[in-house]
Amino acid sequence: MPSVLITGASRGIGRSAACAFAEAGWDLILLSRSEASLQSLAIELASTGQRIVYEAVDLTKPEEIAPGVKTLLSQGLTPSVLINNAGAAWTGGLLEMPLDSWNWLMQLNLTSVFQMCAEVVPAMRPAGGLVININSHAARNAFPNWGAYCTVKAALASFTRCLAEEERVHAIRACTLTLGAVDTPLWDSPTVQSTFDRRAMLQAEQVAVTLLHLAQQPSTQIVEDLTLMPATGAF
Repeated sequence: MPSVLITGASRGIGRSAACAFAEAGWDLILLSRSEASLQSLAIELASTGQRIVYEAVDLTKPEEIAPGVKTLLSQGLTPSVLINNAGAAWTGGLLEMPLDSWNWLMQLNLTSVFQMCAEVVPAMRPAGGLVININSHAARNAFPNWGAYCTVKAALASFTRCLAEEERVHAIRACTLTLGAVDTPLWDSPTVQSTFDRRAMLQAEQVAVTLLHLAQQPSTQIVEDLTLMPATGAF
């Protein structure tokens, strides 16, 4: 039975993905900051009959990641798919951004992905597997007051391509799901100032269906990047 490890699993895209994968017959390995939210989700999905394990880890704290993932993987499930979904944004002038905010954004959106892959991918190698990194169309564009976010997402795209090349010999595939604006709690966070019409954004459930589609691709092929945008275009 396949299993999927999802970061940022307690809300937004991660939560919707957990629901979609469980309904499709996948076992779940879930990670987020909130143990209470993970426990609630596990109870909600118990009726699917799938095995669900979880661990609370704060990906903004690099020292928590390795021990947290080791504890998570010690519960008996090895992922066939890793979805690096957790992330955040910061809006404001690029050169006015405080250094601690820059470091926080880089840690959560990029360095934690590196750390997750370093801990999880070696365990996946014997059977092969897939890494899906959630990315943004900001990786390919320059948006005023979103400079740090554009920068880190461009770096994530490059990281994923390099990971795919290095891990090909181990039958590990890596790809990005590049998204336009999605209506998630990100827009409610204090680090984001936006007046976008959220009604026109993608819904997390649409993204979850797309993630499942990528995960179900046969091991003999890889969709290297799939871009999903609202029909109204870029915001």
